[in-house]
Amino acid sequence: MNWLKGMEHPWRFGIILFLLLALVATIAARIVHLHVFSHEFLAMQGDARAMRHIPIPAHRGVITDRNGEPLAVSTPVLTLWANPKELLTDKARWDELARALKLQPAELAQRIENNAAREFMYLERGLTPESGQTVLDLKISGVYSKEEFRRFYPAGEVAAHLVGFTDIDERGREGVELAFNEWLTGVPGKRQVIKDRRGDLIRDVQVKENAKPGKQLALSIDLRLQYLAHRELRKALLEFEAKAGSLVMVDVRTGEVLAMVNHPTYNPNNRRELNPQAMRNRAMIDVFEPGSTVKPFSIAAALATGRWTPESVVDTGNGHFRIGRYTIRDVSRGGLLNLTEVLKKSSNVAISKIALDIGAMPVYSAMQSVGFGADTGLSFPGEQIGQLPMHRKWGEAETATLAYGYGLSVTAVQLAHAYAVLANDGRNIPLSLLRKDRKIAEGEQVIDAKISRDVMGMLRAVVAEPGGGGARAQVPGYHVAGKSGTAKKLATSGGYTQDSYRSLFAGVGPVDNPRVAAVVVIDEPSKGGYYGGLVAAPVFGRVMAGALRMLNVHPDNLPTETQTAVVESAAGGRG
Repeated sequence: MNWLKGMEHPWRFGIILFLLLALVATIAARIVHLHVFSHEFLAMQGDARAMRHIPIPAHRGVITDRNGEPLAVSTPVLTLWANPKELLTDKARWDELARALKLQPAELAQRIENNAAREFMYLERGLTPESGQTVLDLKISGVYSKEEFRRFYPAGEVAAHLVGFTDIDERGREGVELAFNEWLTGVPGKRQVIKDRRGDLIRDVQVKENAKPGKQLALSIDLRLQYLAHRELRKALLEFEAKAGSLVMVDVRTGEVLAMVNHPTYNPNNRRELNPQAMRNRAMIDVFEPGSTVKPFSIAAALATGRWTPESVVDTGNGHFRIGRYTIRDVSRGGLLNLTEVLKKSSNVAISKIALDIGAMPVYSAMQSVGFGADTGLSFPGEQIGQLPMHRKWGEAETATLAYGYGLSVTAVQLAHAYAVLANDGRNIPLSLLRKDRKIAEGEQVIDAKISRDVMGMLRAVVAEPGGGGARAQVPGYHVAGKSGTAKKLATSGGYTQDSYRSLFAGVGPVDNPRVAAVVVIDEPSKGGYYGGLVAAPVFGRVMAGALRMLNVHPDNLPTETQTAVVESAAGGRG
C-alpha cells in the first residue's frame, strides 16, 4: 500500500532518482579527475605522508700523529630517542623499557611525564649498535633510533692536552679538536625513505646528497716520543713529589712540535669525574719566570755588542752585588769568570754586571728576537704569550733581573722555541703543531750564526764539564747542550714564596748537528731537592737519549774504538 501511495506522486520519485544519479555521476567524475588529471597531486600527497628525508651522518676527520698513528677517530654509535606523546599511550611497557635502558622505572617515568607536551626526547646517546638494537627489538611504541658517531682517543691521557676532545655532538671543545673544528667537521648527507605511520622504515628510496666526511689532520707530534716524555715526566713527579710538570720537544730544523705532555692529565674517553685543573695544557697556558735558563740569551746579547768575547772575564768578587736596596747573590763564590764559566756556575752577579755594561736594550732585543713576549702562531685555544717588559727608562735593578730571568714570564713552548732558534744557528723558524712535508724550513736570521755557535759551545760545557750544573743531563753517545734554572714562585699576596720553586732545564741535542730542543718544567718539587740541575736535568737526559735513538740520529760522542767499529761495520768489515 505504501508503494502505491508513493506512485500517487511520481514527480517526487523522479526528483529523488535524479539526485541519486547526479551524486553518482559527481563521484565518478571526481574519481576520473583525480586518477587521470590529478595523478601527480595524489602521488605528491601520498609521498608527503609516507616519504621522509633522514640525515646521513658524516664522521669527523681523523687526527693522527706525524707517522699516521691515530690520535682521534669517530666510531658509529646508536642514539635512542622517543616521542613522549606516543609513550604515554603505552604506560604498561615503561618498566620493560627502563630495564632495557638500565634506568630506574621511576626515573624514566618522571622524564616522560616532564616531556609529555613534546614529541622528542633523548633516551640514551652513544650506545653500541648491538646494545641499541636490543632495545629497538622490544618494539615499544614511540621508541626510535638514529645513527651518530662518537669520538674515541686511542692514546688516551698521553696526548689529551694537545688533541683535546669533542662534546657528545662531536663539536670540538678543547685542544686541536677546537682549534681545527671547522676543518675536522663533516657535512651530513640526505637519504629519501618511505616510512609507515609508526615511523618504521618500509623502503629505502634513494640517496639525495652524499655525506662528506671531515678532513684528516696530521699533527707534528711523534707518538713514540709522546709516550716517552709522558712516562719520564710522571716518574719525576712521583720521585720528587711535585705538584705538576710539563715537557716540550721541538724539531730544531723545522719548528715542528715533536712532543708536548703535562701532568696531571686526564682520560678524554671518560670525563665523568674530570678535574678542571687536570685539563690545562700547562705547556702553553701556564706562564712562569724562566730564571737562569735565559742567561744564554743575555750572553748572546753581550757578544753581539762587540764589547764582550767568549774569553772576556768578569769579576764576581765575593758573590754579592749591591744595586740600590737590592743585593744579588750567587750560590757559590766564583771570583774571575769567563763567559763559559758564567753559564757553568750560573752566576747572577756576573750576568748582572754584563747586562749593566751593555744596557738593557740589547738584552731585551735578544729575548724578543727569539719569541719571548710574542704569540707563537700556533693558534692553540687559551695559549698565553707571557710578558717581556719594556720600560721607558730602565733602572739598574730591572736590567739585572731581566738578564738572569726574573721580571719576565714565558711558557714552556716559548722557551723550547727560543733554544731551537739558538741551536739552528740563530734562525727563527715558526713553530707548528701540524706535520710539515719539508725537512728543513726557512727562517729569519735573528742571532748571528757565529754567536749562536759560540753560545752552544758554552752550553755544551755546562753539561759536559765538571762544575757545570748540568751533568745529570748528559746523554751517552751524544754531546748535548743545556742550562738549568731554579725560579722561586710568585706569592698570591705579592713578592716571592720562601719554599715553592719551579725546577727547569732547557737544552738541545746533539750539539754538532742539532736536531731536538727540549724543555722540562717541574712545578713545586717537595722531596729530595728543588734545583733544576737535580730535578729537571735527569728527565731531559733520559728523554733526549730516547728521542735521538728513535729518530735515528747518529751519535757524535762515541769512544774512538766504538767509532772505528761502527765505521768498519758500515763498510762491511773491509779495510
